[in-house]
Amino acid sequence: MEIRHTNTKPHGENDSDRLVHEQLRRIGHKLLIMSGKGGVGKSSVAAALSVTLAQKGFKVGLLDVDLHGPSIPKILGVQGTFHVNAQRRLVPHALMENLHVVSVQLLLDDPDAAVIWRGPVKHGVIKQFIGEVDWGTLDYLIVDCPPGTGDEPLSIAQTIPDVHAVIVTTPQEIALQDVRKSINFCRQAHVPVLGLVENMSALVCPHCGKEVHLFGSGGGRRTAERMQVHFLGSLPFDLRVVEAGDTGATLQMAHDPGSSFSQALNALADRVIERCSPPPLFEAQETHTDTNERSATVDSNIVRIAVPTADGMLCKHFGHCEKFVLLDVHGSEIQNRTEVKPPPHEPGLLPLWLADQGVGLVIAGGMGQRAVSLLEERGIRVLTRAPADDPQNLVRRYLEGTLVCGENVCDH
Repeated sequence: MEIRHTNTKPHGENDSDRLVHEQLRRIGHKLLIMSGKGGVGKSSVAAALSVTLAQKGFKVGLLDVDLHGPSIPKILGVQGTFHVNAQRRLVPHALMENLHVVSVQLLLDDPDAAVIWRGPVKHGVIKQFIGEVDWGTLDYLIVDCPPGTGDEPLSIAQTIPDVHAVIVTTPQEIALQDVRKSINFCRQAHVPVLGLVENMSALVCPHCGKEVHLFGSGGGRRTAERMQVHFLGSLPFDLRVVEAGDTGATLQMAHDPGSSFSQALNALADRVIERCSPPPLFEAQETHTDTNERSATVDSNIVRIAVPTADGMLCKHFGHCEKFVLLDVHGSEIQNRTEVKPPPHEPGLLPLWLADQGVGLVIAGGMGQRAVSLLEERGIRVLTRAPADDPQNLVRRYLEGTLVCGENVCDH
């Protein structure tokens, strides 16, 4: 694989885009591992999470795009260089049966060589690492980015449209203030945040077993609540993790069932898997009108559409509706209609509540951009500026492709 150093659009750009698109179609979930600042253990979390997902039987690719300070090979003990297959595509390093790794470090003859590249070159290299690498079919692609909100995470956001962010922090405010910047970056770049991970949450004393909060307590969870993102969990400060990263033994450390770090890591991986899976459909408790009786097992192809209403018609203001009409759609057929009262209006609450109801699409009249971003972060598509009409008529017209939207009546 030849790294092309160019700051102009190459003649074969369309071919490059096509290769990226074809490869991304073969990857299930794409996770961007971010942090607001360095030193919070982001790369260690990316490596350990990749190992744990692979141990659970998923096919995982780990892409290190920290081009100036790659640390994944050191953390995982990956050595040597890549080879290119007959199709002139780079073959990832197989760390284990279900885990394959790519890092610029493995392209350098001198491990201490400095990579001095500017933004356009880095963007091109990242596209090559996705489109010109023979990743095969993956359940997860884990992308480890450098700290901050610079060229690399922006390139990933532009190259992988359905990527979700996992943001890593430590509990102290100096890290959390930069985490808030990362969350706002994701919202501006339209990257849904899968959740926040608090690393180095507490040190378990090897002598007495008491927890020592070296960097404060609970800062990650409080920040997740304040910024209205999901809290994925905490990982303890374990001195053996530090040693494992220095010696390349993270694979063995993540597989140690007796360590508190391994147990917390396993729980974190389970939450990631759960968040990447479609949410269950909500069983209504208020008004329930079936057009077809359904069994307790719901077809996974059903999409739940939510319409905010007042007096039985679409409500102009999303956050102040009387009820939500939830319509379950299979293909082009409306199978179930449910009316439910929303919780009392609080900023940021409705997106969380709708996600809990299993909603996949919201058709609204007016909606503020903040609400749109929060819904999209939870994997809920949003259609605004819909006309006032009966919810079932709106959904039917949407399914027929005849729904015409006008001016957004919400300006906040």
